[in-house]
Amino acid sequence: MALPSHKAVTLTHVRYQRGDKLGYFLAWISLVPVFISLGGFVSHFIFRRELQGMFFALGLIISQFVNEFIKTSVQQARPETCALLEMCDSHGWPSSHSQYMFFFAIYFTLMTYKGIGLWHTKNKFTVIFLPWALALLTMYSRVYLGYHTVAQVLAGSALGVFLGALWFWFVNSVLYSYFPVIEESWFGRAFYIKDTSHIPNVLKFEYDNARDARNKLAAKSN
Repeated sequence: MALPSHKAVTLTHVRYQRGDKLGYFLAWISLVPVFISLGGFVSHFIFRRELQGMFFALGLIISQFVNEFIKTSVQQARPETCALLEMCDSHGWPSSHSQYMFFFAIYFTLMTYKGIGLWHTKNKFTVIFLPWALALLTMYSRVYLGYHTVAQVLAGSALGVFLGALWFWFVNSVLYSYFPVIEESWFGRAFYIKDTSHIPNVLKFEYDNARDARNKLAAKSN
């Protein structure tokens, strides 16, 4: 009796040519979406629980579902190098990595220019440089490592920018008016969900309030 075929979990299944230092670097770059999801948004929910960050993460999740729907509908094959990468059983158009990173970059950029974030900065270009640099490197890595064609990563990046901008508009033009309702709901109160997007410098605000609370406690003990 023939044994059933096996398929690898592709979350961190990134291959590069042995001895290729650039390939090794780009393989790690290709994992940036995983680091953002697990290290960034999961940590954000545990320690901060900001509505803007939560809807940012929700948009990325929806974007990936859209990507999978398009991939299964179009069913465009990956480049011939997929055989070496053991990825020929999945589709390539559009690139989910490129879509993820360009969604992240455009959404982060729009948040920065709207003044939403942990700190206030006058030099916004410096803040938004890193996500766009990572997005471009991720897009390049997917072609260099043989996972996608140029057309597939360009399609993913374009879709990511479109969905990211659309979701930002939806969150801040439609859903934003419901933020106070969410904060005052049972869920919001139970999990300390909050919105601080109206505060220009959240870190300074929290720092000043923490110092004020400590000083009041010290005054009472005296």
